[in-house]
Amino acid sequence: MSALSEDHEGVVVHWRPMCPYCMKLRVKLAFTRLRHTRVDIWRDPEAAAFVRSVADGKETVPTVTVAGRALVDPSLRQLRETIEAHAPHLLSRP
Repeated sequence: MSALSEDHEGVVVHWRPMCPYCMKLRVKLAFTRLRHTRVDIWRDPEAAAFVRSVADGKETVPTVTVAGRALVDPSLRQLRETIEAHAPHLLSRP
């Protein structure tokens, strides 16, 4: 999947290696049953450009899209609230 990543149906986590905030979110997501796609912005220039476009020109990660809505460095709670509001069908997946 190309990382312009606004997977308008799902959750896309933009991350980069060695990012402690990305690792923290990744661990938390591992304990949920939420399906998501991860995109390494160091390997995908389009993903990096997307992140800069929604993060005031910075490559702030993790940046997550939920049904096309961008969240810059969200907490797990913020992520769940956004999913509940804009893509509740994602929470009921096995």
